[in-house]
Amino acid sequence: MKNTSSKLFLGLLLAATGLLASAQEFKVGIVNLDRIFREANTAKAAQAKLEQEFSKREKELNDIASQLKALSEKFEREAPTLAESQRASRQKQLVDQDRDFQRKRREFQEDLNARKNEELQQVIERANKVVKALAESEKYDLIVQEAVYVNPKHDITDKVLKSLNASNGK
Repeated sequence: MKNTSSKLFLGLLLAATGLLASAQEFKVGIVNLDRIFREANTAKAAQAKLEQEFSKREKELNDIASQLKALSEKFEREAPTLAESQRASRQKQLVDQDRDFQRKRREFQEDLNARKNEELQQVIERANKVVKALAESEKYDLIVQEAVYVNPKHDITDKVLKSLNASNGK
């Protein structure tokens, strides 16, 4: 019995040693996508492109909001002196203008989000190509994009950023 348990222990010890040896050969890298979105030239260019594309509409919406606020304040000041029919008419007009403004704001936000997703998807695709090339050239077994904890020695985000920025995302 003692001989069997010592053989079993020796077998488990050898198996554990084999697992440790193969675990040391397993090369893992971690990429922080948030940093890619903040620091990659392609992400910065995409952000600038979106700002340029949507700045005019945003300014128009802000102007409409200011006008609507001014009209509302004017109505509040004048309401006590207006006839009931005028008050109801102007109040309905304000409600209609506000509804139109809210619709335009919602459409703007939906358009902006859709375009932002398109641009970010392109950044992700470019980054993934760089990550794949890096994984093949440096013989990584696994590269992960999201992790709860990352030992800095496994973080390859700087390498990805350097390569991505050097190739201008191509």
